[in-house]
Amino acid sequence: MKILIIGGGNMGMTYAQSFLRAHITPKEDLMILEKSDEKAAILRQKDIGTIYGTPDDCIPKADLIILAVKPQDCQDVFKTIKPFTDKQQVFLSIMAGVTSATISAALEAKKVIRAMPNLPAQIGMGMTAFTSSDEVTRIELVMVQNLLNTTGKTIYVDSENAIDATTAISGSGPAYVFYFMDAMIEAAKEMGFNESESSLLVSQTFKGAVDLFSKNNFSCKEWINMVASRGGTTEAAMKSYQSTDLYDDIKQGAHAALRRAVELGKN
Repeated sequence: MKILIIGGGNMGMTYAQSFLRAHITPKEDLMILEKSDEKAAILRQKDIGTIYGTPDDCIPKADLIILAVKPQDCQDVFKTIKPFTDKQQVFLSIMAGVTSATISAALEAKKVIRAMPNLPAQIGMGMTAFTSSDEVTRIELVMVQNLLNTTGKTIYVDSENAIDATTAISGSGPAYVFYFMDAMIEAAKEMGFNESESSLLVSQTFKGAVDLFSKNNFSCKEWINMVASRGGTTEAAMKSYQSTDLYDDIKQGAHAALRRAVELGKN
């Protein structure tokens, strides 16, 4: 399978490097289309496949085309590549909010897979939800899932609405975690720790908590009860969070992200 990645940004490079590192595709079968001459020159130095600046030579060669560009750039990309596409090609889009129907209409494409990865894909710890049009064969879907699995874990969803929800939860989710971590790091500094000590205290605490959650069957609420002794320090923190409705604020933030994902799809 010859793979073309459109867009040489962070996610495009994450996919290229993950595919090669997992030996799931040879670099001879990997192509990258990057319109920026400066960025294309940098990519050529990385030896990660063949780099193209225009679509006429690379689009017809591709079996799978990965759309890894910003959502606001999609219409320009569609106009640029449409004259060279084929209806038997599979299109994998990771553009937030851009629906499969939009892609199909713009490219007259039948085989469309829409996926939502997240930032930890860069280190092989990503979470990706994906769905597909009916015309994508089972073999093609398995091949794409194998590619996505090189960046972490995947989940197939039947409804495209679930992709927008995934965008709000796991897609934007790392930023929510970093936001909470940043507040804790600042609190640690206020308590007398230096920058490196604060970062270590918080990052290892998050890592340990996540590993505990992943390796056991207890719910988050059950873990909180294990940590929070009656009248203790953890209970004091929990009461403070509850008094400010932090729990509901976090949920409302995720819903705001979902609304924005839906808006992007309409636009």
